[in-house]
Amino acid sequence: MSALLPAWTDAEGAARVRALFADALGGEPDGVWAAPGRVNLIGEHTDYNDGLCLPLALPHRTFVALRARPDRTARLVSAQEGAASGAAGGRRAVREVDLDGVAPAGSAGAVDGWPAYPAGVAWALAGDGHPVPGFDVAVDSCVPYGAGLSSSAAIECAVAVALDGVGGLGLAGPDDDAGRARLAAACVRAENEVAGAPTGGMDQAASLRCRSGHALLLDTSDGSVTQIPFDLAAAGLALLVVDTRAEHRLVDGQYARRREVCESAAAALGVASLRVVADALAAGTTTLTEVLDRLADDEQRRRVRHVVTEIERVRALVDVLSAAPGAALTGTALAEAGALLDGSHASLAEDYEVSCDELDLAVTAARAAGAHGARMTGGGFGGSAIALVDAASAAEVADAVERAFAAAGFARPEFLVAEPAGAAAPVG
Repeated sequence: MSALLPAWTDAEGAARVRALFADALGGEPDGVWAAPGRVNLIGEHTDYNDGLCLPLALPHRTFVALRARPDRTARLVSAQEGAASGAAGGRRAVREVDLDGVAPAGSAGAVDGWPAYPAGVAWALAGDGHPVPGFDVAVDSCVPYGAGLSSSAAIECAVAVALDGVGGLGLAGPDDDAGRARLAAACVRAENEVAGAPTGGMDQAASLRCRSGHALLLDTSDGSVTQIPFDLAAAGLALLVVDTRAEHRLVDGQYARRREVCESAAAALGVASLRVVADALAAGTTTLTEVLDRLADDEQRRRVRHVVTEIERVRALVDVLSAAPGAALTGTALAEAGALLDGSHASLAEDYEVSCDELDLAVTAARAAGAHGARMTGGGFGGSAIALVDAASAAEVADAVERAFAAAGFARPEFLVAEPAGAAAPVG
């Protein structure tokens, strides 16, 4: 039977990162904070088009132990980075960044590698006028890296709530959604400008603003959120995540190209964003055919068709989940939900062209093994797929996917079950 990747408890994660801190940086941290990875139920490549998406926070989290410093230096160590060459006992390499010298990617002050994420958060918060100290930070995580489950945003958001805590910024209160939205915006700037990854804001919003037992309906046009109850267990269902182990990269130009085409298509249509088009379709003031006929470029037509129909699929799935919550998600409602997931994958594969052989096989094999619906999730070009399955058959579906990968000569996939968890917070 295929093993499911477990999530660490808060106590386990805190103990691990405290031990790393003591070994690599010395002494005790001021505290430990954690932020979740996320899986997107539906609404892919809509966030940078002012659209709608429906992510949920994973129980799998990134943990940071952080201590404020009296200077403007950041010292950083990660359990996910190789041990320092020749270091006694395999001690992890400690990176050092001058926070006053941090600058956008591609410039003279660019930060190399993973430290760009935490250093970028400090840079963005300072740019917003917040008193951010220097810091020592140790990072450890059970969010799968490169799986399209937002491991980078989990680092950013864990560091954001940690800096909020030691700096007394007052933005990360558990019920302060406005403050958390400001932290999320700083994390987006860190990823876009300092790390150089042109992502939208869904990942950071999910990590900082989700609630346990809910999916987060995020309207990226204004940053507003609605908590959608999401209790699959009550209906005997589970959301199986398949990490295909296919390399997942967002900084190789593919993601940026999709964003550029969407922006050029919006300009050609004379609208601020493709959300305007999606809303016009929903209102019945135009048709998809009329919109596409106004675009001469076939690439633009295909990208626009995905974005506007994906926004509609988000609305439709929210309607299904709201009308058939919890144990009521059966029969026709379950079939509708599954069909929306299937339709999303087809659109991403054919019109947006961000799937790959491993993702397509994961989806096909899961459906053949009894999944009610399946789709790739995340930015694409590798990463993960999700399958809506009967909880009792989750292991059986995972086994079927694993056998299909072996027959195709692909790397062995990994699996986890996505249970909607809470947002970034102090844990010790």
